[in-house]
Amino acid sequence: MDIHTIYALAGFLLAAYAVIGNDAVQTLGTFIASNIKIVKWYWLWAAASLVLVATLSYGWYINGGDISFGRLDKIPPVEIQWYHVAAPLLLVLLTRFGIPVSTTFLVLSTFASTLVLEKMLVKSIIGYGLAAIVAYALWIIISRFMNEKYNMVKKENRIKWRILQWAATGFLWYSWLSHDMANIAVFLPRELPLWMLMGVLTILCGWLGVIFWSSGGKIQKVVLEKSGTRFVRSATIIDCVYALILIYFKQLNSIPMSTTWVFVGLLAGRELAIATTYRDTYKAGYVFPLIGRDFLKMIIGLGVSVALALIIHYILDPAQ
Repeated sequence: MDIHTIYALAGFLLAAYAVIGNDAVQTLGTFIASNIKIVKWYWLWAAASLVLVATLSYGWYINGGDISFGRLDKIPPVEIQWYHVAAPLLLVLLTRFGIPVSTTFLVLSTFASTLVLEKMLVKSIIGYGLAAIVAYALWIIISRFMNEKYNMVKKENRIKWRILQWAATGFLWYSWLSHDMANIAVFLPRELPLWMLMGVLTILCGWLGVIFWSSGGKIQKVVLEKSGTRFVRSATIIDCVYALILIYFKQLNSIPMSTTWVFVGLLAGRELAIATTYRDTYKAGYVFPLIGRDFLKMIIGLGVSVALALIIHYILDPAQ
């Protein structure tokens, strides 16, 4: 095993943990928050692992061994160097502080050309804005019929909403995996043999188990501090809207984008809509600092990502 293979293995292991620990909470955070006190964590983990295995196996089969669903088409394979491993290592450290960093920017920026990085940034900014606008408009309407600051669902209807939520979470988990698996697959061969696919699935399911066991980790705070995310009905609606937005951008083109920005934009638009509807009891002095903190964390992550990419492209590896 040469040094570049060791770098690739280390990068994959770190990226697998960081992506699952940082980004997966975007899709599974509301699922964990609304179910963890009712369903044992290992049953939640088993359900999420089943979707993960099915999704990646399907992608591997239809794409000739590529589990990135074509998201790496604009990023040619390179020989993994030590500085490529630095990106997921930094992501792990930021995740430990509960900062919702864009894995796409931080990891893929070290591989992508500056032109592709620019396109990723533009697509992510559009994603944030579109998610915020759609969420605001939708929840202005929803808030007229549902008060999501309280769990108003009748007991006899909660099982129906829980079934709908599990289905919505499965759809969202599939949508997200087909986007963000590129952030892990970039450290792997573009055509995985079957034995390597089995190893990848085992490791990812293992990290997923850690996330469910720890109830989402520190990143989960981004979800929990928003209104009603522990309620099954609210969680179901959030998951459905988020999944549809991701599907739209997936069909738009193969350029990778930050799903973190889309998720934070969605929560921001939703929170503003709830504050607008219930302005008598929900003060703007609470919602704007909440949204501002999330946006600041994203900007910090973006700054770190761009700095790392520039150092690699212009100092460490000018030929890249």
